Amino acid sequence: QVQLVESGGGLVQAGGSLRLSCAASGFIFSIYPMNWYRQAPGEQREWVAGIGTGGTTNYADSVKGRFTISRDNAKKTVYLQMNSLKCEDTAVYYCKLVRGGENYWGQGTQVTVSS
Repeated sequence: QVQLVESGGGLVQAGGSLRLSCAASGFIFSIYPMNWYRQAPGEQREWVAGIGTGGTTNYADSVKGRFTISRDNAKKTVYLQMNSLKCEDTAVYYCKLVRGGENYWGQGTQVTVSS
């Protein structure tokens, strides 16, 4: 049974940093790309960053240069290091797995950036 559990969210001042974690279980973590998404109040969920099985990374323009996605296959965990946070980064952050044509999401972790 696939499980994705995000953690690490919280309240931070603009300019600050947070590191999110997504702990995975129930599947062979190392052979799947992983992605982070976020959803702000009243907005659609949007893609933030992705990491391939070989470590190739991609980022949305809005976070490029500030966020870093990484993975630890031994720990079955994907991370999102967020630096230079802005108020517009406030959202619930989710990790996502696509396996066999199905989307799997965690429960999300709230990130609130105050000015």
